[in-house]
Amino acid sequence: MNEIKKEDIKQEVFDLYDDYAHNRVNRREFMQKLSMYAVGGLTVASLMSFLMPDYKGAIQVASDDPRLKSEYIYYQSKKGGGRIKALLSMPADAKKKLGGIVVVHENRGLNPHIEDVARRAALAGFITIAPDALTPLGGYPGTDDEGRALQSKRDRKEMLEDFIAAYDYLKNHKACNGNVGVVGFCFGGWIANMMAVRIPDLAAAVPFYGGQPATEDVPNIQAPLLLHFAELDKRVNEGWPAYEAALKANNKEYTAYMYPNVNHGFHNDTTPRYDKAAAELAWNRSIDFFKEKLK
Repeated sequence: MNEIKKEDIKQEVFDLYDDYAHNRVNRREFMQKLSMYAVGGLTVASLMSFLMPDYKGAIQVASDDPRLKSEYIYYQSKKGGGRIKALLSMPADAKKKLGGIVVVHENRGLNPHIEDVARRAALAGFITIAPDALTPLGGYPGTDDEGRALQSKRDRKEMLEDFIAAYDYLKNHKACNGNVGVVGFCFGGWIANMMAVRIPDLAAAVPFYGGQPATEDVPNIQAPLLLHFAELDKRVNEGWPAYEAALKANNKEYTAYMYPNVNHGFHNDTTPRYDKAAAELAWNRSIDFFKEKLK
């Protein structure tokens, strides 16, 4: 069979995968519905293989990259899950204190992709912490399917407390200059928005296709926001008009970008939803934003 190409896959397949990735359909329902698109040379197995993440082939910054000092640490989350494991990364040759970035994973725990993203941010000149909200349940289990199942067992408000505690840990780290921001993806985008609500001295928040806080919480936001949205992501985007109206009404500092003709998850280079041009543009904008706000 010929290799599957992204342009040969109907948008409905990506929408179906989004439902599956966010626990709106279970694996059995996903495969049943996917069979509707297994036509011609396509099989359900080949479509499944095409849609699933490829972590080994997409790592941009190796875990042992000599340019970085990167290690697993534990910090205490008093109101959330207790002792939380996280990846802490910073440039190996740092000569001064650095701005800090909390990197928040999607709805499946600290997988290899998010660890890679945290290292990318560290390589750009920051100290980063990437917590694993699945630590109380044994940590990221090795596959995203199992990770999603585990994360669904945790209360998201408790997980928010774990990431707020990560902010406190990083802000007080000896290598940090005290200016700390957050970047998050999907579930992590919601966490980034909520950290902006909850932390008065958060220096910057960058949600990628993240759920929005309640309108009544917007007045509490003090951090400048840089928000990234995917045009085809109807699920997340439906909450954006009300959020933007509240940001404007409360004179909040924000910049929002809608990336045309891309899917939810376009920054994740381990799945076919990835869009290289949009991902690189959004990431460069994010790094520039952090360099301005965390110095």
